[in-house]
Amino acid sequence: MTTDMIDGPDPKHVDIFKTMSSGQFNDIALELFHYQYKKSAIYRKFVDYLGVAPDSIESLEKIPFLPIGFFRDQVVLCGKVEDTDIIFRSSGTTGTMPSHHYVKELSLYEESFTRGFRYFYGPPDDFYFLALLPSYLEHSHSSLIFMMDSFIRKSGKESGFYLHDYDSLVDTLNKLKGRKKKVILWGVSFALMELAENYKLHIPEVIVMETGGMKGRRKEITRDELHQALCARFDVQSIHSEYGMTELLSQSYSAGNGRFMTPPWMKVLIRDVNDPLSLIGTGKTGGINVIDLANIHSCAFIATQDLGKIHSDNSFEVLGRFDDSDVRGCSLLF
Repeated sequence: MTTDMIDGPDPKHVDIFKTMSSGQFNDIALELFHYQYKKSAIYRKFVDYLGVAPDSIESLEKIPFLPIGFFRDQVVLCGKVEDTDIIFRSSGTTGTMPSHHYVKELSLYEESFTRGFRYFYGPPDDFYFLALLPSYLEHSHSSLIFMMDSFIRKSGKESGFYLHDYDSLVDTLNKLKGRKKKVILWGVSFALMELAENYKLHIPEVIVMETGGMKGRRKEITRDELHQALCARFDVQSIHSEYGMTELLSQSYSAGNGRFMTPPWMKVLIRDVNDPLSLIGTGKTGGINVIDLANIHSCAFIATQDLGKIHSDNSFEVLGRFDDSDVRGCSLLF
């Protein structure tokens, strides 16, 4: 990325999606930090409040991460609200304020999630997408629904959304058996459990992708318990998972071992729970910080309310939430 992001025009996003070395990632992240410090009023206030001098930030590890709660009651944006393409909102829970992500370039989000899916699974049009996402379909402005709608439109007439019509979903799953195109069943956790409890399916060739979200709908269970139950009822070897949220424009994926991998333009770091400005190494549990280079126009450096740890292969686990965090619509812990 050669654009001068401090004094020049808005940064171009084309470079963030190419394969890059760790050094190139760090350079882009530092440029993006200086751009967002200058262009985002709320991020600049946060950095100044910490007493951090922007010119002193010379490594990725020193960049301040914005607490994710700022997306609930502040406008996190480089630019003017009236110039945004869309505002994504989290589902929220009773008594809590939903997060708002002001997205200046909707095409950038679509490019990010399409490239991210392709990076891990291949072209989206090689799949049929069956989306079992009732809790998300019940509210507007969901980033997940936008993503799934894009995939569905690209993948053929057999793909589609399902609210509570499990009979039709089962009919479609049976109809698609033996097709050359692969099938992915993408569902919110409580709905997948309801499907599993009411139908015993033999769908070993289907990729089952859970995107979290018990949201108080059911008795809380661990992810391992959920995956074991779904594997048994669906006759699949593993359950895949997606780690995404309203405040990000990129997703991480797990192929079923509980470990998530990020696309090249995304990175997860772990912060000390007792010193949120300090990072800790591999194998230690702490707060999950996310760098999403696709978040050019909001904030690329987010301190989530999830707990996790990183492994030596750069995969990461999500182990829980901070006690005072909201129950999140896209969280993977129950």
